[in-house]
Amino acid sequence: MILFPGIYMEIFAPHVELIAVTPQAEKIIEEAGRTCYLSFDRMTENSAADFIPKAVARGHLSILEHASATFRIKGGSRAFTHQLVRHRVASFSQQSQRYVKEDEFDFIIPPSIAAHAEALDEFRACMENCRESYAKLRAMNVLKEDARFVLPNAIESEIVFTSNFREFRHLFEIRLEPHAQWEIRRICMEMLLILQKEAPSVFADFEIVDREKWIARVKGGN
Repeated sequence: MILFPGIYMEIFAPHVELIAVTPQAEKIIEEAGRTCYLSFDRMTENSAADFIPKAVARGHLSILEHASATFRIKGGSRAFTHQLVRHRVASFSQQSQRYVKEDEFDFIIPPSIAAHAEALDEFRACMENCRESYAKLRAMNVLKEDARFVLPNAIESEIVFTSNFREFRHLFEIRLEPHAQWEIRRICMEMLLILQKEAPSVFADFEIVDREKWIARVKGGN
C-alpha cells in the first residue's frame, strides 16, 4: 500500500540485502572450535554440521565470533535504526541527515495507525507539517544538520549493518520474541531467514513460531 510515491512508504516494505558473509564460515568456526580441544583429526568435509550445533548447545558461543555478515537495510524507519544501533558488538554506516537532502523524505506508517482512518489522517498531516517545516528552514539557508531537528522518527533511513554470528544470535533471541517492536521483528526475521541458508549449523535451531507476526525462538526455549 504505497499511498503517495516519493512521500509515503508501504507499511511492511523493508528491503534486506546480504552484502557479504564470511566465506566458508562454518568451516572456520569448526576449525576455531577444534583448536580449543586439538581435535583436528575429527574434521571431515561435513563434520561442521555436527560439531557446531553441539558447541552452541553447550554454550561454547565464542567460536561463532570468527564469522560475520553484512546487511544493507532499506525501508526501515529512524525509530528502527535507533533500536538496531543499541547492539554494541557491531558496525554501522547510516544515511546521514547532515549531508542528505530530506525535502521529499519517505516515511514508515505503523500498522496500528494505518488501520485507523482518523489516526492515519492525523499521522499524514504531521508528516506533511514536518516536511514543510524542513523545506522552509532550508529555504532560509538553515544548514541540513540543523533543519533535520524537525524530522520525525518515522522517516525512512538506509543503514549497513555488520556483526559476528554470536551477536546475530543474541539479536534474534531478543528481537524476534513477541514483545519486541513490530518493525525490528520484521527486519530481523528477514536476516534470520537469510543466515539460516548461509550458515544452517549456526542458526538452524531457531524455529519460526509465527511467520506472519515475525516471531521466532531457539528450539526448546520458552
